[in-house]
Amino acid sequence: MNVLMRMSSSAPAPAGGFPAWLLPALASLIPLVAAHLAWWLSMRDGLVPVCNPYVEGCVSISRAARHGLGNHLFRLAMLPCATLQVALWWVAAQWLQRRTGSPARLLPWLGLMAGVSLALYATFLGTEGDAYRMLRRYGVTVYFGATFLALMAMLRRLSRQWPDAPVCKPLQCIALGMLAMGVASVIASAVVGDPDARDRWENRLEWHLGLWLTAMFAVIAWHWWRERLRVVLV
Repeated sequence: MNVLMRMSSSAPAPAGGFPAWLLPALASLIPLVAAHLAWWLSMRDGLVPVCNPYVEGCVSISRAARHGLGNHLFRLAMLPCATLQVALWWVAAQWLQRRTGSPARLLPWLGLMAGVSLALYATFLGTEGDAYRMLRRYGVTVYFGATFLALMAMLRRLSRQWPDAPVCKPLQCIALGMLAMGVASVIASAVVGDPDARDRWENRLEWHLGLWLTAMFAVIAWHWWRERLRVVLV
């Protein structure tokens, strides 16, 4: 796969390939729609309380998509989304190499780790048993961690070799937001003594972290759209 032909506004579109911004746009949109649709379906069917998880923390993303029709739709959406995210980070590595002149070797591997972990989480969501519960928890934890590390690897390269990139400051803000969510989760686990209150705090932070991930992919999509980049298969 050869990737990322930069085009001026007057240049004709190259033959073949597809706009690169579609990868992060879909990676942003699919999880956002799938999680909220599963949550709404679970509320409708009486599987979770009727509430606002962003404010009340009454249900986690996993529980909202664990049973019923919401579970089937969520898994159907997230498994191809995992593949999309692997491709996205591979394309991002190619883009950074062309922009900065040096390879971003770590980025594709972090993207692969994130995609495999997301697929693992989605595959075992809704299954019962301690082993399956461990696989789900391992999958979602590694997914968030690998995705954050991929973002930091991208920012490290941009700040060193392309610090005035329009995408740099928005991604730095998103990285700080994601880091704040992680620190808040650790503090809540250590400080909040009541298990129910602790779970509610962790649920709130999980939903808000999902919004930060959505924003991250949306910013990358916006920048690649501005650059009119295309992925060309050769």
